Formats: sequence, structure tokens, C-alpha cells
Amino acid sequence: MTARPSLTGTERFFDKSEIIVSKTDLRGVITYANAVFRRVALYEEDELLGKPHSIIRHPDMPRCVFKLLWDTIEAGNEIFAYVVNRAKNGDHYWVYAHVTPSYDPQGNMIGYHSNRRVPDRGVLDNTIIPLYKMLLDEEEKHGNSNKGMESAFNMLVGTLNEKGVTYDEFINSL
Repeated sequence: MTARPSLTGTERFFDKSEIIVSKTDLRGVITYANAVFRRVALYEEDELLGKPHSIIRHPDMPRCVFKLLWDTIEAGNEIFAYVVNRAKNGDHYWVYAHVTPSYDPQGNMIGYHSNRRVPDRGVLDNTIIPLYKMLLDEEEKHGNSNKGMESAFNMLVGTLNEKGVTYDEFINSL
């Protein structure tokens, strides 16, 4: 895989009437990417299919949020999350993601389906961006990335406990 370009600091947008859709297998390898996804992320279909979904991972996205996401969907539950992604050229774009497990006719989990919509800008600016900065700062102050992620995850859980809400209740209250 070629090196990713530097971050541009330029934000990309998509219309509120559009939905970014992708499907992955159980390992997070992309099996489907709709036209909106490809356009916003600046990838051709053949550049996405068969690649890990992390191809669009932005370095400003706290790893502990992905831990929460994976723990939730691997347990067979859906999750809503705010995510900043990285386009092929280094631009970024924010989404409000709804990720659900996918099942075969026999009820076996076979992958994941994600619909992403335009997030509320006020929620991003006033809550999510400051929260993610705090979590990322916690992750980065540890010499070991796994210890940093665990510490930030515990910080997130502690913040939710202080507010007396679950993650879902917190996200739905924004």
C-alpha cells in the first residue's frame, strides 16, 4: 500500500440528503462502498474493495472510540458514533455513523453494515471535537499505544458514569 498523503486540514462535505454506505466482512475488510462513499473519500471502487475499512482512518480519531465500536458490534449490537475520516488526498470529513452487524439466513453474523449521515455541526464543535481531543491527548501521553487506548477508554467510561448515562444515552442526548 502506498503511503498516505499528509493531512491537508481541508474539510470535505456531503449533502444532508445523502448517505454514505459501506459493508465489511467480520475482519473489517470492505465488501461494498456506495458512490457517495467513493466520492467523498476520493477513492475508486477497486481501491476500496478488499481493503481494510481503516484505509479512511484519520489520526485525530481516538482509538478508544473504535474499541467501543468494535466491542459493541462484535457482541451483536448496533452503535451510533461520530467519526472523523480521512479522504485519499488527506482531506477529512465528519460523519454520524450507524453500524450494525449483518447476518446470513441461518442467523450467523457475517459482517457489518454502516450508514453515515451528515452530523450536526453544533454537536461536533461543542461536544464531540473537545471530547475526542481530550481522549486523544490521553492516548498520546502514554508510551505504549495499547495502554494509552485503555486509559482513554477508562476515561470515557468514567465520564459517562459521572453523567449517569450509558454511551447510547449520551449519544442520543446530543
